[in-house]
Amino acid sequence: MPNAQTTRRVSMADVAAAAGVSGQTVSRVANGSPRVDPATRARVEQAMEQLGYRMHRAARALRTGRTDTIGLIVSTLASVGNFRMLQALADAAAARGLALTVVTATGREAVADGFARLREQGVDGAVILNEATALAQGLDVPEGLALVVVDAPPDDTHAALPRFATVQTDHVAGARAATRHLLSLGHETVHHLAGPASSFAAAERERGWRAELEAAGLPVPALVRGEWTAASGHAALAALGDDVTALFCANDQMALGAFRALADRGRRVPDDVAVVGFDDVADAADYRPPLTTVRQDFDALGAAVIDSLVARIAGEAVAPVVLTPALVRRASA
Repeated sequence: MPNAQTTRRVSMADVAAAAGVSGQTVSRVANGSPRVDPATRARVEQAMEQLGYRMHRAARALRTGRTDTIGLIVSTLASVGNFRMLQALADAAAARGLALTVVTATGREAVADGFARLREQGVDGAVILNEATALAQGLDVPEGLALVVVDAPPDDTHAALPRFATVQTDHVAGARAATRHLLSLGHETVHHLAGPASSFAAAERERGWRAELEAAGLPVPALVRGEWTAASGHAALAALGDDVTALFCANDQMALGAFRALADRGRRVPDDVAVVGFDDVADAADYRPPLTTVRQDFDALGAAVIDSLVARIAGEAVAPVVLTPALVRRASA
C-alpha cells in the first residue's frame, strides 16, 4: 500500500524547497506575477515540472479572484482558418496555464448570449475570432471583461482606454505581395476570388489586391466571391471568363476549388492560369500543383492573442498587434 508521502499532493512548500526560494516567490510565479526575475522564474518552473506540481484552480480563484479560464467566441469552426486559430489559441493558452471554453455564435443575439454565458462561467477574459467580430460590432462589452478581438480595426471609441485589444495579420500587405508576384510574371492584370463580404480579413485582402493593381496603373477586374470553402471557390469561378490568366484567391481552400474548376474547363495551372492563395494551410504544399500562397503564422497569432489578453486581464494597456505574412512560392505561380 503506497504511503502518504507518495500519494499526497505536491505543495508550494515542496516547490520552494526544491528551488531554494520562498513560498511567496513560488506563489508569484504560479500567479504569473511580473515581479520575479527570469532566472528565478525558470528555476521555480523547473522545480514545478520535476515535482509534478499543479496549481489547484479553485483554490487559486479564491485567492486571486481569477479562474484562469478564458472564453472564445467564434461564428464557425468549419473553416480551416478558424480551426487553425482555435488550435493555436488552445496551445498558447495551455502554455500559460489557462483553460479555454468555446462559444459558437451565428448572429448578434447569439454573441450577446455568448458574453452572458462566459460571464456566468466566470472567465477572466475572452477572444472574439474573425467573422464573429462583425457580429459583435456595437455590442456593449460586459463590465470588467478583458477582451481581445482577432482581425478587426483597433478600437478608437475611447482612445485612452479602448474597450478591447486587437491582434491581426496584415492582410493588405499579404494581398499586395500576392498580386505583385503575379504581375511580376508578366500578366496584364490579376483577377480576385474574394471571401465573404462580412469578413474583415476578406475585405482587407480585397483592398490590398485593388491597391496593388491601382498603384501599377492596371485595370481592376470585377471580382467574384466565395465563402472560404473549396466548393464555393469551384462554383464562383464559373463567373470568370477564359481571359483570366492570373488569379489571387482569398484563401487556400477556395484556391483548391479554383484548381478543379479550371481543370474542368481544360485550363492548366500554372501554364494557362497562375494561381496564388492565402493562409498556407498544411495541405497547400500537396495541392497539384503545389500552391503558391501567403503564409499566416497562426502559432504566432495565437501567442500574441493570449499575451495581449493576459495583459488586459492584469489591467495593462495593450497596443494593437499586426503580424506581417510572407509569400511562399511554389509551382502554381
